[in-house]
Amino acid sequence: MRIVIAEDNALLREGMSLLLTSVGHEVCATVEDGDSLLPTLLEHRPDIAVLDVRLPPTYRDEGLRSAVTAREQLPDLPVLVLSQYVEHAYAAQLLVHGASGVGYLLKDRVSRVEEFLQALDRVAGGGVAMDPEVISQLMVRRVRNDPLDALSSREREVLSLMAEGHGNGAIAKLLFIAETSVNKHIGNIFTKLGLPATDGGHRRVRAVLTYLNSIDGQGD
Repeated sequence: MRIVIAEDNALLREGMSLLLTSVGHEVCATVEDGDSLLPTLLEHRPDIAVLDVRLPPTYRDEGLRSAVTAREQLPDLPVLVLSQYVEHAYAAQLLVHGASGVGYLLKDRVSRVEEFLQALDRVAGGGVAMDPEVISQLMVRRVRNDPLDALSSREREVLSLMAEGHGNGAIAKLLFIAETSVNKHIGNIFTKLGLPATDGGHRRVRAVLTYLNSIDGQGD
């Protein structure tokens, strides 16, 4: 997998590079500021970009803005965003227009190597990987009269774990229920959210995106 990293913290940037190359990935470029990110992405056209939301020179949203612009020119570019804190507006921007191949992790998650690598693979494959803390905080901002109202409490639990990237077997273990029950709940979720079988494997990503868009502060 070919990866571009955008991170101004030299220690974290080099640490990620070493980690990723050690497991067989190619870090084709690293940048430390927002101005360099877009040209670098367009030059290398990586399989995924891993970037900090806030980059020099202003340390506001350079990383995200460059990523959004890059995705307009490279529509299928997967992006895994790293942030020190949960920033609701940035999380929402990643999810506009039903985008797939997106992830938002808190930087603490990078130190959990296995979780970070799993999220990287999932996003590169067109999936969604959202930090559990991001989901938890967005849940507080959930609006009424949204598509999730049709789901039972158990179905919302299952969908929340799907958003974190867990497979059916892992969800079953976390909820202490049979995997067949998880399969049934997921089938109900697809039906209630209006996701037809013709969507195939994309239904899971579409369900997660519906969930994340719904719990974000649409009513603010």
